[in-house]
Amino acid sequence: THAIHPNYASKHEKGHAPKMNDGMVIKRNSNQRYATNSITGLIIRECAKKVKLPPVQEFVVRNDCGCGSTIGPVISAATGMRAIDMGCPSLSMHSIRETMGVSDLTHGLTLFKAFFEHFRDVDSSIQG
Repeated sequence: THAIHPNYASKHEKGHAPKMNDGMVIKRNSNQRYATNSITGLIIRECAKKVKLPPVQEFVVRNDCGCGSTIGPVISAATGMRAIDMGCPSLSMHSIRETMGVSDLTHGLTLFKAFFEHFRDVDSSIQG
């Protein structure tokens, strides 16, 4: 997931500019170019809270700027599984010199473990 790049900060919505070493990032797009929806975002946020991780950050491209996509929406639609697009914030994504913060690797591992440990409780608390 893209961290805010100092040379291209204007490409991010204000208030949605992920920083490295500041926690995991959920990708959102109003045109549904990512798989994240309100339920999957809530599940991840609640799992992160349960293990006292930093608040999950948001990646949102400005509405007047184009953005890429992921295979998340296609897989979710084809399988019926809920999905989310998220990751560690990084600079120069897809570059040979992609850079990310060391703390975010730990945040990611902790969050993925928390997801498998707490998913059932979090999911049942929002389902009914």
